[in-house]
Amino acid sequence: MNRLYDIFNFSQEFPLIFTQANFWIFFAVIYLIYAFIYPNKSLRSLYLFLISLVFYYKTSGLFVGILLFSTVNDFFLGKAIYNSTSKLTRKILVAVSVTVNLATLCYFKYAYFFTDSYNALFESDHKVINHLAQWANTWSEVDYFTVDSIILPVGISFYTFQTISYSVDIYRKQIKPLRSMIDFGFFVSFFPQLVAGPIVRAADFVPQIRKEIRISKVDFGRATFMILKGLIKKMIFADYIAANFLDRVFDMPEMFSGFTNIMAMFGYSLQIYGDFSGYTDIAIGLALLMGYRLPKNFNSPYKAIHCGDFWKRWHISLSSWLKDYLYIPIGGNRNGTIFSYTFILLFTFLGVLAVSNYAIALLAATVIVIALLVTLFSKKVAKHFNTNVNIMITMLVGGLWHGAAWKFVIWGGLNGLGIVFYKYWRRMSPYENSRLWIITGWKIALTFIFITFTRIYFRGNSMDHIDRFYQQIVTNMNMSNAWNVLYEYRLVFIVMAVGYLTHWLPNLLKTKIEHSFIRSHAIIKGAIAVIVAVICYQTYAADFQPFIYFQF
Repeated sequence: MNRLYDIFNFSQEFPLIFTQANFWIFFAVIYLIYAFIYPNKSLRSLYLFLISLVFYYKTSGLFVGILLFSTVNDFFLGKAIYNSTSKLTRKILVAVSVTVNLATLCYFKYAYFFTDSYNALFESDHKVINHLAQWANTWSEVDYFTVDSIILPVGISFYTFQTISYSVDIYRKQIKPLRSMIDFGFFVSFFPQLVAGPIVRAADFVPQIRKEIRISKVDFGRATFMILKGLIKKMIFADYIAANFLDRVFDMPEMFSGFTNIMAMFGYSLQIYGDFSGYTDIAIGLALLMGYRLPKNFNSPYKAIHCGDFWKRWHISLSSWLKDYLYIPIGGNRNGTIFSYTFILLFTFLGVLAVSNYAIALLAATVIVIALLVTLFSKKVAKHFNTNVNIMITMLVGGLWHGAAWKFVIWGGLNGLGIVFYKYWRRMSPYENSRLWIITGWKIALTFIFITFTRIYFRGNSMDHIDRFYQQIVTNMNMSNAWNVLYEYRLVFIVMAVGYLTHWLPNLLKTKIEHSFIRSHAIIKGAIAVIVAVICYQTYAADFQPFIYFQF
């Protein structure tokens, strides 16, 4: 009883994380109650909305207020957009929705990024002040909150994009607004995917809110399979190798050989996939247990044969969101816009300035300006520039979405360059249409290596940290000690090998394994679940490993 009280009270001492026992106790209790009330559609929405708020409060505390603000704001704006007969008014209202949401996101996530960029550009020393905390302290007459730092609310990037798409889709007349704020709040805050996705579109989820819930044996089996698969990915393929190898290397890359640093990068590719796709699998499974279907977010991304293919397989809900709400509106592959040219010029200058000096940044900006001028006199150059500039902008924004630092922008830019490079390479490659397994394998290997080595900008703590990583690779490979490294961390490398081998299994074989589990007897399912739980928690890292995407 004490354990239940700790889980359901309003203390944040016991956050609800998918890999911890507290969450499964929480879910078992709410699922038992859900089994009695789910036929009543209104009560079902209210119940899941309130449970989702409790879940988010246990994760993020008073930041639940930001979630409620976003919910109320976009609910009424969505209605106003739909009911307005004036095109200008509808444009103003959707602009207000997008502006308010992005302003909220920027305040909490990008205040330091913009301030640091401004200071670097104008050689000033402005500091970030948390004005909301300052106001709250003044209002309460007690210094509850720290005013010299801004804490990022968990999951704000996910539910912000979700509410923006709702307003924009109503403006585009693709959906109708929800009549009930409870239903809308449920859509925004549904707890399985609230803090780390997948990003759910209203067009996909809203029709499910008022439908009849029927959970078949197949649905129950598939949901259980997804949850178990997610736990294995997260707790074994991600957490185990991170705690026993990766964290040690990345904390002090200069203490390890270049070979060891390279192996850590390959390990990190498995870790981040296992961590993020593991969360998604569990979220999809939990939602399906309650009768709701969430979109697929990963499709064997390390089977990609080029960089563009990778981004159609990795974090699919974000990639498709950026395509529909950024890439196409700013011109797609048809033409650039004033926004495109201004953005690419500004980000080139500030990005180079962040990693170099003012003179080199000015030179880089000058090159962009010259390229823009050339496009005025050459239709051929203009075509090449305009069809690729929006790809670069989308990937730069995608990088910035992942983190408020220039290293994430660089990471996004490298991936953008990878996509653009392949667009031209496939025109001249004699093997583009080849279906030989060795050619396909070569394409997969090259793409995987490229994606892996760009991720140092994702994993590195700072540009100095990244420089130390590259320094070891360039100056201290120490291949003579490679075998000793492989032997010393043999269990980690065995887990890595198993993780990658299972990832590269044919999709047909994976489907057969899933169907076999779904068709199996309940006793067999239970036995498998117990075995998986025992293995996962026996290998569970002593140091808690949070989900990586919680920070975004």
